[in-house]
Amino acid sequence: MLEWQWPWLCVLLPLPWLARRFLPSYAAQRESIRVPFFTDLASSSEDNRRPSLVPVCLASVLWGFLLMAAARPVWYGEPINIASSGRDLLLAIDISDSMRIDDMKIDDSSAMRIDVVKKLAAEFVADRKGDRVGLILFGQQAYLQTPLTFDRSAVVSELKEALPGFAGSSTAIGDAMGLAINLLRDRPAESRVLILLSDGSNTYGSDPLGAMLVAQEADIKIHTIGLGALSHIGADVTGKKKLVNPSRDLDEQALLSIAETTGGQFFRAHDPDELSGIYKKIDELEPAPADEFMRPQKSLYQWPLAVSLLCGIMLVVLKERQ
Repeated sequence: MLEWQWPWLCVLLPLPWLARRFLPSYAAQRESIRVPFFTDLASSSEDNRRPSLVPVCLASVLWGFLLMAAARPVWYGEPINIASSGRDLLLAIDISDSMRIDDMKIDDSSAMRIDVVKKLAAEFVADRKGDRVGLILFGQQAYLQTPLTFDRSAVVSELKEALPGFAGSSTAIGDAMGLAINLLRDRPAESRVLILLSDGSNTYGSDPLGAMLVAQEADIKIHTIGLGALSHIGADVTGKKKLVNPSRDLDEQALLSIAETTGGQFFRAHDPDELSGIYKKIDELEPAPADEFMRPQKSLYQWPLAVSLLCGIMLVVLKERQ
């Protein structure tokens, strides 16, 4: 789209005509002599002073394009979305064997914990525009599934492929925290956030409380989420159904300490609705940066200026030939 920065300069367009129309003509004062044929000579001289059409047109074009250049025409392109420099956000998600427990419900049907997490965490990641998001999966081992990236669709794709038990049957919360700390500690300050979700307690690897102190020293904020229902109909060794507590292994106190010590918050999700609300709450605590747009611009003043310069050269050439 073409825009003019100083469009008011167009009011100067009739200035040369007004000057010629209302200002008195310049006449040099010279001594004159009386000659008999003065009237004929004056008439011939007056005819020679009448400007021809070509110089007038060239002068008009020169003035018009000179004003166009002075008005600073600028071409603005279509708006371009700029990738904002938001937070470095890591998700550490438990995929130990206990994530197979089907104490959750989706559309009134029983669902495994991992399926609920994949669905809701994917929605959370998809909305984190402007953030660099990464994914850590952990069981008995912790590994980086997706490095920090602006490509949220890649993170969602990797998250949907997570399978419980793939990283072992135990739960290495401390190792997952240690891996996250190594990834975040060199990132810009005040943007390092880890969201750790687990349905159990640390049963393998390093002590999460030790990793907690390192995270505190590195200014890494950790939000923790404990997942699991309080009651579920299970079966004993004889196959008889009974009501059990599927979250008896969840170490809420450790998750609470980790969050409080690092400046984060601890959340408890008993069902998908609560987990969805938790992700919305984290969105409020760690708001994604607003969309930023820029419109590329290109100045065009040089083109009308070149035309006016060319007209000026042509006027000089015509004057020299007279």
